Amino acid sequence: MAESKIEQRAVYQPGASSIEGLPTALQMFHNHPPPMLMPHWHVQVELNYIMRGEVHYRMNGHDISMKAGDMCLFWGGQPHQMDESSDDSIYAGGHLPLVYFFRMRLPINISSRLMKGEILFTSATDAADKENFPRWVAYAKSGDAAKAQHAVEEMLLRIERIVLDPYSMLAPNGLSATDDVEQAYPQSSRSVARMCDFIALNFLHEIDSVDIARAADLHPKYAMNLFKKTTGMTLSKYVNLLRLSRAQAMLMNEEANVLQVAMDSGFGSISAFNKSFRHIAGMSPSDFRRDARFISQYVPA
Repeated sequence: MAESKIEQRAVYQPGASSIEGLPTALQMFHNHPPPMLMPHWHVQVELNYIMRGEVHYRMNGHDISMKAGDMCLFWGGQPHQMDESSDDSIYAGGHLPLVYFFRMRLPINISSRLMKGEILFTSATDAADKENFPRWVAYAKSGDAAKAQHAVEEMLLRIERIVLDPYSMLAPNGLSATDDVEQAYPQSSRSVARMCDFIALNFLHEIDSVDIARAADLHPKYAMNLFKKTTGMTLSKYVNLLRLSRAQAMLMNEEANVLQVAMDSGFGSISAFNKSFRHIAGMSPSDFRRDARFISQYVPA
């Protein structure tokens, strides 16, 4: 691994136009990955394909080194950090909102394990991936709706194909990768996708399980149980993660006011915001904002 030169290089930080600030967006990328000075989180499933160089992640108790030709898929709702990135590294991939993720035809047990914190890792990539990923990004940014849709559909098919080749699952520390994971019924994915779709459109408003269940034509208790069984999260936790992802990006703004961020992110009170933020970040919103401002000193103007 090339020696990290964070103090001399650009670093990644969340922003209003980044994936954290747009928690319901599907985004593709193909670029040099700048290292992160602190963990971040977002409410999309993330696909990373290393095209050149080497990178190192800290994620869910794991230290993960990846080199050219490696690919991984993981749930971005767990705080994670790419803390090393070689000078020549290039990666590509995408951030998938859950409404897309649960419309894919991945085996049910794989989807469930990913959502509960496991990381899918594979080296079964080829020359076609080197050509396709940059093309998908170009199509997505072309301004042509037909090309953009084609890129999304092809990338989703590529993700579905991951499990047809050799791969491994890395479990969170303290769990065995062979631990049984409760499986959802195949038709549940459609219902979960409908719930995610409604939440994506309404998470900044006051919504509850009854509203979410109604949107999916389900009984509230059944909806709550189904969502928890499929994703490992309660409905309220997922709504909070969407709000916290947006808040994380807003707090990077030097003029950010914590109370205003809480209100603009859909939280009904500052106490609820502080409690939820501390639970995922391990620090208060005020401390996060302070650290973010310190980090910004390392970012070239």
